[in-house]
Amino acid sequence: MQEPDSFDLEDTGSQSGTEAEPEATRRAAGVAESSRANRGWWDRNADEYQVEHGTFLGDDRFVWGPEGLDEVEAELLGPPEELKGKDVLEIGAGAAQCSRWLAAQGARPVALDISHRQLQHALRIGGSFPLVCADAGELPFADASFDLVCSAYGALPFVADPRQVLREVRRVLRPGGRLVFSVTHPIRWAFPDEPGPEGLSVSSSYFDRTPYVEQDEDGRAVYVEHHRTLGDRVRDIASSGLRLVDLVEPEWPAWNTSEWGGWSPLRGALIPGTAIFVCERNEMGSPGRRLGGTEPHGL
Repeated sequence: MQEPDSFDLEDTGSQSGTEAEPEATRRAAGVAESSRANRGWWDRNADEYQVEHGTFLGDDRFVWGPEGLDEVEAELLGPPEELKGKDVLEIGAGAAQCSRWLAAQGARPVALDISHRQLQHALRIGGSFPLVCADAGELPFADASFDLVCSAYGALPFVADPRQVLREVRRVLRPGGRLVFSVTHPIRWAFPDEPGPEGLSVSSSYFDRTPYVEQDEDGRAVYVEHHRTLGDRVRDIASSGLRLVDLVEPEWPAWNTSEWGGWSPLRGALIPGTAIFVCERNEMGSPGRRLGGTEPHGL
C-alpha cells in the first residue's frame, strides 16, 4: 500500500514526443503484464485524461459513465441520505471525484487506484479522505472493512482475472454489503471504437475474448483491455460469492451532446455503451461456486 505524495505540475509523467506510437493488436495478456502495462499507461496519461474529461466529470460528481448518469439520480448505492456514516471503497478512483461526492453525503470513502499520478490529481483537487495506491486484485484492507464498494469504469475493464478482484471485494465487504461497478458495455467490442457512422457496423465477433493490447516496438504491452461477455460477467459475479440484483444500461440523454472516445450521441441512441452491475454479498454460498457448472468456450 502506498500513499501519493504532493502534486507536482512539472512531474507530468507524460510520454516523450520522440517515442514511437504503440502498435494495436489482439493477443493474450496475463495478470502481471496487464497490471504493469496499465499502471504505466495511467501514470503517463493521467494529466491529459484530467484535462480532457475533468470538466465533464467535475471535481465532486459521481458519474457512472460517458452517458452522464449521475448517482444523484440513479441511487444505485442507495438513497443519498442513507450513505451517511457508511464506509465506502472506491476502486479505480482516478482523481477521486466519486469519493469526494460520497464524502459530501457524510460517507467515509477510501479512494484506491493503481496509478500514482491519478491519485496526485486527487491530492491537487483536495479532500479529507484516504488515498491508497494499490492493485485491485490485492486489496490492502482487513476482512469486512466496508459497507459499500463502487467502481466507475475502474480496474475491472483492465484486469486479466476479474474474479480475483471480485473475490477481494467480497472479502472486504461486510455482510449485506453492496458492490456497484460500471464497465464498457460488452456489445461494444463487436463494433469499431469510433463515434461516427463507421462505429455502427459490426466488425468483429462479440465472442472473441482476446484482449486488446497496445505494445511497443519490442512487443511489450503498454496498455491492455479485457473483454467479457454479459454472460461472463454474470458468472464472474456468481462464482465470487456475490449476487447480481440489477443490471443497468443507461440510455444516452438528449442533453449530452459530447463525444468521449467511441461514445457519442449517434451511437448512444442506437446501442448501449455502458453496463452497470449492482451486486450484493451473497451469504448463501462461498466464493468459487460456479454458476452453470462449466466455463464458456474461449476463456
